[in-house]
Amino acid sequence: MQGQIAARVQLGLAGALGAGLLWWVLAAYDHGKLGDYPALVLSGLILTLFGGLLAMAGPLGLWRALPRAAGLAVITGGLVALTRLRFDDPAQFFDTPLPALAGLAVAVLPVPFLVAAGRTRWNDYPLLFLEAWSIALRIAAAFTFTGLVWLAIFLSDQVLQIVGIGVLGQLMQDELPVMVISGAAFGLGMAVIHELAEVASPYLLLRLFRLFLPVVLGVMAIFLVALPIRGVDGLTGGLSPAMLLLVMVGAGITLTSIVVDQSDAEAVQSPILIRSAQAMALILPVVAALALWAIWLRIGQYGWTPGRVFVAMVGGLGLGYGLIYAQAVLRGPGWRERIRQGNLRMILLVIALAALWLTPILNAERISANDQLARFQDGRTPIEELDPYAFSQWGRPGAEAFAVLETLAKEPGQEALARRLAGETAEPVPDRAALAADLAAVLPVQPATATGTRDTLLPEVDDYQLQDWLQVCGQSLSTDGPPCLMVVADLLPTLPGEEAFLFLDRSADYIEIVGLYLDAKGVLQYRTATHPDGSVIDTVEAKALMEAYRLTPPPVSAALLNQLGTGEDGLIILP
Repeated sequence: MQGQIAARVQLGLAGALGAGLLWWVLAAYDHGKLGDYPALVLSGLILTLFGGLLAMAGPLGLWRALPRAAGLAVITGGLVALTRLRFDDPAQFFDTPLPALAGLAVAVLPVPFLVAAGRTRWNDYPLLFLEAWSIALRIAAAFTFTGLVWLAIFLSDQVLQIVGIGVLGQLMQDELPVMVISGAAFGLGMAVIHELAEVASPYLLLRLFRLFLPVVLGVMAIFLVALPIRGVDGLTGGLSPAMLLLVMVGAGITLTSIVVDQSDAEAVQSPILIRSAQAMALILPVVAALALWAIWLRIGQYGWTPGRVFVAMVGGLGLGYGLIYAQAVLRGPGWRERIRQGNLRMILLVIALAALWLTPILNAERISANDQLARFQDGRTPIEELDPYAFSQWGRPGAEAFAVLETLAKEPGQEALARRLAGETAEPVPDRAALAADLAAVLPVQPATATGTRDTLLPEVDDYQLQDWLQVCGQSLSTDGPPCLMVVADLLPTLPGEEAFLFLDRSADYIEIVGLYLDAKGVLQYRTATHPDGSVIDTVEAKALMEAYRLTPPPVSAALLNQLGTGEDGLIILP
């Protein structure tokens, strides 16, 4: 019991110390005492050090875990520091989640290997399998415990406030106590969950996960059978279909690994699950290859971006897993062990690629910037599809490519490029006055003498709205008359001038009615037309009204509505 209490105290203090150091770094950064990148690197180092320490302290002990966590933290911090070569501003590190995701992979994935090296050997697969899932379970449980601690503090504060004691509320308003308490609760939770390793074993969760394998296999099998029948058009719709397929591949890899377990003695014995795992191993490379093909089509059409580099890399890893699994099954007996050893090699490859992502060797931003610049220069990317904002998210490589475009934009004949880089469209900005005049020329008004109101309202309409209305009003005339109509009347007596309803015959089953008026500040307002009781005007009725109003101006009468009080202070019941 004394050992358990000591371990709880040690991990609680370690969590509190880590959280306190992280607060100090953030506070120093906020007060300008610490530079942007030093703050980023130190934050990554502290999170890796204390996160690894708390994860490894249970199976190894605090003092044996400390040097291993420190080594991992130094490597992770060094890799994060290398991103300074591509990002001038550390905020660009978080413009996309990919650099942070790579740093997280480098900080987390080696932890089971470090635990295994401290207990038997670094490539002891049964121990790696068990520790990986146990660490994940401890972390999830510790986060849950931390949340419960704060729930207890919050409820206690609410109770004490009843008798006028607000100490806990004041405590929660200070960042340092909040972070220290959170860190201590997390460390304590990690210690307690490790003590209950036999009770809180991941095997219950893994046995439940096994049951999903036939379901995922069935979905993937139906997809592969239906694909030739329905065609591959859905795969060419962008990255979303490819990402969905890769998620399914990842689920198949995870569930197959759970079924083969840490050894043949622990592996599942159910014939259904065994056959499901073998079938999954055989179709994984097919699904991964389809995902890669969809990704490649997208890249060929639009070029590289950091996101596409990442997805292509994930697709390659999925294909690698699939090929290893498929050949393991096709080679006959011993397929489970071959899958286990394949998992070991592939996770090392994942760690290596994550580390390379943070180095100049695998610089996704440079790959993307150079490719997008080349595509524009050789004409594959037209001006209207060029995305200047994307370059601003790609760090130094993006800035360098943008500088080349700026130089090119200064040359004669590159005015459209200059407008595009300035945030404008490649085409000249629409002339609102001309659009309003064109619309007025084809827009009938009722009464016919109300053209002054029409010509006052239209110039205040947004450009895109004028273009839309002009497209509707410019349609070929039907036997029923023009496809649009403006009806003018003094509908809001408290405002100067007249207001209007605009009828737009958009299709056979939809007629839009828009209310237009200038408010007291002269700003155009759009309103929806309804009946006085609030009911919607259906298409048949709208068409009948439009036809009637074309022939005769409608009468204007008071609305069927009274209010309590007078003026703007009155009360009404909205119908």
